[in-house]
Amino acid sequence: MVPEINYWAVLIATASSMIVGSIWYAPKVFGTRWSRLAGVDMDKPAASATMAIITTVIVSFITAWVLAGAVALAWHFYEGSYLWSAIATAVALWAGFTAARFITHDAFEGRSTRLTTLNIAHELVTVLVMAIIIGVWPPAGI
Repeated sequence: MVPEINYWAVLIATASSMIVGSIWYAPKVFGTRWSRLAGVDMDKPAASATMAIITTVIVSFITAWVLAGAVALAWHFYEGSYLWSAIATAVALWAGFTAARFITHDAFEGRSTRLTTLNIAHELVTVLVMAIIIGVWPPAGI
């Protein structure tokens, strides 16, 4: 079975990750703290971020697409509210894959717990916003 996916919701969810990231890492929100903890010079020319932004768009699309497919599968299995299926699926995938992998890698790389917490919290907010978009805009016929 191929899960039903609303690609418009996936595209909007992809864009939402860019918006969440722009707000989250703004200097007045967590940007200054993140740059200090990560050792990133925020005064570097913006051209150096071009490849990172392109990569982020591609990876965000993949994340939204996989989340939408997983939500459809979860909803077919559990039924009930599509929105709650989306939120529960997003949290489970975040905890089992994103947070767990960040924590493991950061522990081996000796990164501070504060940086790890800041980054995994950003990822949680990102996938929750994606889940809400996907959950309120299910594929046709669902």
